Amino acid sequence: MSLYPLALRLEGRRVLVVGGGSVATRRVPALIAAGARVDIVSPELTPALQAHVDASRATWTPRRFEPADVRGAWLVHVAVDDPEAAAQVSAAAEDQHIFCVRADDRDAATAWTPAVTRHGQVTVAVTDGGDRRRAMAVRDLVAHALEATPPAAPELKGVALVGAGPGDPELITVKGRRLLAAADVVVADRLVPGMLLGELRPEVELIDAAKIPYGPSAAQGEINRILVDRALQGKFVVRLKGGDNFVFGRGGEEALACAEAGVPVLVVPGVTSSIAAPALAGIPVTHRGVAHEFTVVSGHIPPDHADSLIDWPALARLRGTLVVLMGLKNLPKIADRLIAEGRDPGTPVAVIQEGSTAHQRSLRSTLGAVAGEVAEAGIRPPAVVVIGEVVAATSAFTPAG
Repeated sequence: MSLYPLALRLEGRRVLVVGGGSVATRRVPALIAAGARVDIVSPELTPALQAHVDASRATWTPRRFEPADVRGAWLVHVAVDDPEAAAQVSAAAEDQHIFCVRADDRDAATAWTPAVTRHGQVTVAVTDGGDRRRAMAVRDLVAHALEATPPAAPELKGVALVGAGPGDPELITVKGRRLLAAADVVVADRLVPGMLLGELRPEVELIDAAKIPYGPSAAQGEINRILVDRALQGKFVVRLKGGDNFVFGRGGEEALACAEAGVPVLVVPGVTSSIAAPALAGIPVTHRGVAHEFTVVSGHIPPDHADSLIDWPALARLRGTLVVLMGLKNLPKIADRLIAEGRDPGTPVAVIQEGSTAHQRSLRSTLGAVAGEVAEAGIRPPAVVVIGEVVAATSAFTPAG
């Protein structure tokens, strides 16, 4: 069969989806993203589809299909596994000259859904002639090639604040990696996975923020200046930081500096080590019946310092999980302060060094003993400290490497 490839503009146009099960659950999001007015006809819906209906992204008629349902539709998707019901829908669509996709019988359909990959404004669709696995393999090859291709010009403006994740280069988001491949300038911190920097194009200007010759406050001002300066030169700048830029990453300061200079800013969140490192050590920061809350604090300033903004007495009273970032140096003072404010010295504690990397190490202890045991074990930064009953509650679980 020779197919005629076509891209449909569905914005504001009615698309009928018959069926409310798993197939419809997979098809409806792309229709919504295309701006279609999605009408679902089905006696029941999956929770995911119900969420779209509740949010007014789709409408639902809770009954079986009737031929009159196809009227006014530009496209019909049949997502039922009953051949007789599916045939009734496609016959009604045929009668009204409406293209119809059938999940149960592609040979009886008048339209097929291809295997699709999207890369910025580029959409690639692969049809398969019946060999779906081959189409998906081709799609994946194309997607991989597109990841190394700079996005179209509209995305190459200003500054992108990209979170690189906790350390494993594969934990950067797809969007973050795509924008990194498009960068003219990359301003990176020391905790950024080195493998990501090794993939940059040779002509990219790489600025190591850790080597800017100023004190901490002045260095941040110089980073802001560099971001603005390169962007105003017409270059696309990626500010790459470990974890997430907005979790103790000064991303807010950089965003404000760019905004004040009239430089557009794109924010790409990253996987934060405050959640990822504990998870990769087998510790969920919340656990049913154990912890219904978690609090993330910076430990780079000791509790008794005049510049500290943390309410340590309040933290000591909490029953949930406390996660401390950048707190290894001040761990003895942090532990002592929490105990002095009433936290039980026997509270379970875990310290995870270089989470998500090949050098990850974990130590489990108690609040009263952790500072001494960390020093004895030679745990070094970067490390995440987790304080709370979740450490003990999930001690039998060790994630696969």
